[in-house]
Amino acid sequence: MSLDVIAEALIAFLILLGGAFALIGSWGLTRLPTLMSRLHGPTKATTLGVGSCLISSMIYFPLKAGSWSAHELLITLFLFITAPVSANMIAKAHLHRRRSGDDGEGGKAIHDPLPPPPPEAHWASFGSEDGARMP
Repeated sequence: MSLDVIAEALIAFLILLGGAFALIGSWGLTRLPTLMSRLHGPTKATTLGVGSCLISSMIYFPLKAGSWSAHELLITLFLFITAPVSANMIAKAHLHRRRSGDDGEGGKAIHDPLPPPPPEAHWASFGSEDGARMP
C-alpha cells in the first residue's frame, strides 16, 4: 500500500467525519429545546466538523499540489479559540437575562442575587469600582 493511498484514505475519512460532525451539530442546533442546550451544537460538534475538514485540507494540498499554506492552520486555531469564548459569552448573557426575568423562552426567572465579583475582576462583571452591587 503506497503513501498516496493511505493519505487519500485519511483525507476521505476526515472529510466524512467532518461532514458527520457538522450534520449532527446542525441537527442539534435546530432540534434542541432551550438556548443552553442549543449551544452545544455549534460549539462542540460543528467546531470538530470544520476542524477535521480543515485538517484534511492541510494534508491534501502539500501532497497533491506540492505547496503548503498556513491559512488552514490559522483558521483552525482561530476556530478552536473563538468558538468556546463566544459560547461562554452567549451563556453568560442568557443567564443575566434569566435573572432579569426575561429569558425569551417562557422559562422560570431566577431571582437569587448575583454573587459579588472578585475584587480584581471589575472589567468582567457588573460590579462597580467600590464593590457596591448594581441592581
